This record gives sequence, C-alpha cells and structure tokens, in this order.
Amino acid sequence: MKVIGKSYDKKDGLRLAMGAPAYTEDLYDTKEYLTVKLLRSPHPFAKIVSIDTSAALELEGVVAVYTHHDVPKTQYTRAGQNYPEPSNYDKRMLDEYVRYVGDEVAIIAAETERVAEEAMKLIKVEYEVLEPVLDSETAIGHPSVIHPEGVVEKIPSGVDVENNIAATYVLAYGNLDEAFSNCTHVVEHKYYTQAQAHVMMETHRSNAHLDAYDRLVVTTSTQVPFHARRILAHALSIPVAKIRVIKPRIGGGFGGKQALHTEFYTAFVTLKTGRPSMLTYTRKEAFESTYTRHPMVFTYKVGADENGIIRAIKVNGISDTGAYGEHARTVFSAACLKVLSMYNKMDAFDFEGNVVYTNRTPGGALRGYGTTQGVFAIESAINELAHEMKFDPCRIRELNHTQEGETHLVYRASGSDGVKKPIKLIENNKMSTCIEHGKKLIGWDEKYGKPMVNGNKARGVGMALSMQGSGIPSIDMGAAIIKLNEDGSFNLMMGATDLGTGSDTVLAQIAAEVLSVPLDKISVHSSDTDVTPFDVGAYASSTTYITGTAVVNAAEDIRSQILAEGAMMIEEAPEQCEYDGERVFCGEKSINLADLAMKLLYVKNQKQLVGHGSHVTEKSPPPFLAGFAEVEVDLDTGEFEIIDYVASVDGGAILNPKLALIQMEGGLVQGMGMAVFEDVKFIDGKLKTNSLLEYKIPTRSDVPKITVDFVESYEPSGPFGGKSVGEVCINTPSPAIADAIFNATGVRVRKLPVTPEKIILGKLGHDV
Repeated sequence: MKVIGKSYDKKDGLRLAMGAPAYTEDLYDTKEYLTVKLLRSPHPFAKIVSIDTSAALELEGVVAVYTHHDVPKTQYTRAGQNYPEPSNYDKRMLDEYVRYVGDEVAIIAAETERVAEEAMKLIKVEYEVLEPVLDSETAIGHPSVIHPEGVVEKIPSGVDVENNIAATYVLAYGNLDEAFSNCTHVVEHKYYTQAQAHVMMETHRSNAHLDAYDRLVVTTSTQVPFHARRILAHALSIPVAKIRVIKPRIGGGFGGKQALHTEFYTAFVTLKTGRPSMLTYTRKEAFESTYTRHPMVFTYKVGADENGIIRAIKVNGISDTGAYGEHARTVFSAACLKVLSMYNKMDAFDFEGNVVYTNRTPGGALRGYGTTQGVFAIESAINELAHEMKFDPCRIRELNHTQEGETHLVYRASGSDGVKKPIKLIENNKMSTCIEHGKKLIGWDEKYGKPMVNGNKARGVGMALSMQGSGIPSIDMGAAIIKLNEDGSFNLMMGATDLGTGSDTVLAQIAAEVLSVPLDKISVHSSDTDVTPFDVGAYASSTTYITGTAVVNAAEDIRSQILAEGAMMIEEAPEQCEYDGERVFCGEKSINLADLAMKLLYVKNQKQLVGHGSHVTEKSPPPFLAGFAEVEVDLDTGEFEIIDYVASVDGGAILNPKLALIQMEGGLVQGMGMAVFEDVKFIDGKLKTNSLLEYKIPTRSDVPKITVDFVESYEPSGPFGGKSVGEVCINTPSPAIADAIFNATGVRVRKLPVTPEKIILGKLGHDV
C-alpha cells in the first residue's frame, strides 16, 4: 500500500486552524440578510390561546412576524434518516400547542439582530397552561396527552398517543422461564442513563437565499444535506428540484446535526419575503431547543450457570424521547440489537419496552445512538454477576462473547413485527484479542481484586465491552464521482459529509490508492445536493465503510477507462497494457497520464473521463472494543480521579492511523464526560444546565492517560479491510469507570453520572 495505512493530516486542517473562512457564516456577505429569531415557549406544556404581534410589526426594521396561523400545517419529522423515515411525523413548523420549554412560538424576521430581539419582547402571547409530563416512568397513562392531534407513522412503530407512547420495541428468543430455571446465579437491577448534550463548538445555523432561477438555496451546518433537502421539500410543500442544500465545513455535530432545526425557518422567511435570511442558534438555544441523548432506564435480569455461561437475559426498558419522537424507535432498538448481540451463548432472552413522550427537550441522535445507554446497563449487570459468582469480569466475557465465525443470537429472534431476522455471520471479530491486549496494557492481573490503599485513598480497575456497526445494512447508500483533469489530477465528488472527522481525507486516500497516485493529486468536493452524488450523510458509522466502497468502485471505473484510452493512444490492446499511476504502457510504448488527459480533452478522441460508483450492502460489520479503567478514590470525600484508560479496538484495517486515533481519543473523552461530568438537569420542566457555566464537559486538565490499541484485523467486505471506529469508542467508559469505582470502594453506582456525592451516599447505604 502506498497511501492506505499511512498517517496524513486532514486536507483542510491547516487552513481551518489558521482561521480561514470555511463555515456556514463565513461563505456569504450577510450584511443584506434578514436576521431570523424565534420566540420560544416559557412553559413545558401549554396551548396558545392568542398571539398579538401588532406592536412588534410596528417596530422599525421588523420585516415580518409569523405565527402558527401563517405557516404550513404539514406534519413532519426533523430526523435526518432514510426514506421512509422510521421516526414519527409529529412536528410542525409552528403549532398551537407548545410541548417543552424552548418550543417555537413565533418567527421574527428583521433587518438586524438587535431589532429582532426587541421585537420578540413586544409579542404578547396568552397561554392555557397544561399539566406537563415530566417523568418517563409515569408518562404512560398520564392524564395529559402530549400529542392529542395524533401523529403520522411512515413505518409502524407502535405509537399510542393516548398513553404518550411514541414507539414500542420487542425482541425475544427461546423459553425464558426454562432458561432461568437452569441458572445457579441471577442478578436483577435497574440502571439509569441520563440525557447528554452534544456541545459541538459550532451551534446550529443556516442561511437561505433565492438564486437567479428563483430556486431556494440553503447553506447549513448539517450532517445530512440530502435528507435535509427532502425533508424541507415535504415541510414547505415545494418540489425537491426547487431546493439546493450546501454543506460547508462543520464545527462538530456528534449526531446533533443529523436533523433539521434552523433550516425550516430561514427557508420559510426567504420564500415569503424573497430576501436572503440567516438564523444562528445561541448556546442557550442549542442546549434547550435542539436534541439531547435519550435518557433511558433498564431493568436487567441476568442468569448464568455454575460454569459462568450466561443462559438467560430479560430486559425491560423505557426511553424518554421528550416532546417529539425523532429517532425514537431506532435509538431504542439499537440499545437491544447492538448490545445483546455481544453475547450469543444464551438459551433465551427477552427485550421489551416503550419510548415515551414527555414535556422535555427532545431526544435525538447522539454518538453511540442508543448503544451507549444499553452498554452501560448490560455491562454493569454482567460486572455485578461476575462479582456475585466470584468470577473475573474478563473471564466471564471470554466465556460468553460472540466469536469470529459465529452468529449474532439476536438475529435468530422474532421481533414485535413478527419477522424473523436474518442470521448475521461474523466474519471478522477480534474481541478476544482486544480483551487480551487490554488486560496487559492496564495491568489487570496485577490490579484486579487487589485495591491499592494509600492512607484514605483506594484504587480500582474495571472493564466493559462494546460493539457498534458500520452503516445501516440494506438502507445506507453512498455514491462517488471521480473526474480526470488535463494535468493528470482528479476531482473526487461525493455527498459524504465530513463533520470534522477527516473523512474527506480518508476517502481521498482510498481514491489515491486505487488510482496509484499521490494523495495531493486528489481534490475533494463534498456535500452539495446540486453538484455531488447522493449520500445518506454522516451517521451510523457509515462513511468509511459505505462511501469508502463507493469511492473504490468509482476509482476502479475510471482506472479501467484510463487503461482503455491509453491503450488506444499507443495502439495496443488494453489487456496487454498496464497503468501505474504515471503512465499507460506496453513494453517500450507508453503515454504519460497528463498527456493522455490533455489529448482526450483537446486533441484526439475527445471526451471527459468520469468514474462512477455507489454502494449499498446487507452487511454492517461491527467494530469491537474492550475498555479498561483505573481510578483513585478518596474514601473520605468520594472524590475520584481517572488514572488510566485503555481501549483495545478491532476497527478492521486502519486506513489513516492518525485520524483513527483522534476519533478514538475524542470518543473516549466524550464517554468519560457522560460517565462522570455531564448531566442535563431540569427544574419543573425548565432546563437548568443551559450554558457552559452550568453544563460541564471534560477539559484538557480532566483527561487522564489514554492508551488506544488498534488490534490487527481485516474486514473482507470493507474498503481495503476497513470498518468503523467513530462511535464504538464512546460506549465503554461509563460501565468500566462505574465498576472501577465499585472495586475501589464497594459502592455500586447504577444511575449515571458517577459523582462523589453518590459514592458517599452509597457508603451510607443509599441506593445510587
């Protein structure tokens, strides 16, 4: 390999670090743009009785104010997912009901931001305040019905609006009672995961204008430009052909931009006024009025025989989707499918539960996408089972985890849709090696069960496993086009969305490798719905695996064309010729690539060589990870420090080690934030943690020693053996750190985040 497997800096890294204009607000002179602002609900649940906008409209500089009387009544989902969307259509641009503090009430368009904010204060709204639903565990059967108007299901998901159920999910296999009767040890506990905010550095923002042909052009910081175009067309009742969506550089997303938030409002204002408009969310709005991770609660019952083989698992879960059901069922199902799949020696299992509406900030996609919540619950339960059985936690997993060449047990099961799932053969699984490497790197055998005490401080180690996926099988599709230029360079055009991950660079490496040219011969253009081919976007850990294979196909296509055209130029049969990235040759006869390109465009057999490729697959090869944590705890105060974290990961062949390492380290730190720092807190339905002063994420000083170990692996279905690493990294810190705390203190924290206060309360005998 000349390019693949080598560490390259991100193609755009230096310019971005130097502050070059590249983001949504950098690309246009916005002095002539209308500023859009949104009046938001102060109540968690209310019906709008009346709105008086007259005083606001009289303010100089106010161009328009729109209420629910003025906008389309179309129901839609904001979730950027494939069509038909598996999320409920339960949102309107503006509605007579407001369903959480921060829900949209009115749209203000003004000449300046100051005027828009002044106008907002002049709008008078009379509300009929309704009793809110603020607890997911009491949402079902609550007297208040959050969506009395009903919702639209494109794909049946078990909605029951009268009981505030946004979705249900059931998956079962075998005879559960019989399986538990054969268990010598059973543990049963309830585990809670909290809401988590995305806290990307660039908040949500978009601008819109009409081009010379009166087409709507929306420039937006989005992970899903093609989904955004389709959803906007539906919400605004205009043809897809009338909309262009441009994705510039993105200042972080983490799943929060796998949805539309600002785009509806700038598009609507521009269509109504004919003027360009822009909307930038404040940090407060990003916290209060976009998405969080879905909070979940799981009751896990796990049974094993005397040999440590897990024979039965029963799970009951509740997921809180907040005011709207976006990503509701798919996130919850991931907490089953990508979690129970890790263990396949069971005789029976049963997973069932509901996703419920509440009057809180909506849940949505966030890195890990349900697997994070599910992994905390199952890995905590298995750690508790190992402790009760006096088994080493690593050993019980070695006995039970799904091995290479085996099948995922959950794909033998029948779900709530009654359809038998296809059996998924695992062709590439190095979990055993990950456990082995991780144990050595953390010093597990020397430290486990032997807490080192220094005065009032104790140390402990803990571990957990995780798997994820690489794209959504039979659904996710990516495409690429590669064009040959007259100097022998290439343009790679694709709809894949680089949200700071470096995917543009990795995909360019793939093209360069197939075409046998240096990386600097590949120029990348990504994510413009008018210019680039279709791609589902950046989510589900799909880009390297799905779009990467599409790039391979496109590069192989144009490579074969180069060989054929070069052979014709030197008057030889293509099968007798070779191409090495610099020339096409046959014996002593050859033609330089740049000469070939120039002649094709200007002199002989004139044509533009373009390679096309797309890819969709029934496979979604999982990455596997073993995570190990070491902590030091002050036994008097409960304060603790993460001393060391080791992640040993099977991510297939690593195409760019530097960028893969950055992905892993960033995801691990984000997982540590969820484990011990981050907690979205509400008081009477109002978000308290709506600023970076209130909501703490890890800083550089909080990051411990982190060791990332890439286990040598090769995924036969992936580009050059690659699969994903972008999400699996976030899942293990919470259960591993919680178990390390237990092994140091004897306190088992089952409700995230782990805090010093909970450790002290646990030592006093409270359930934490």
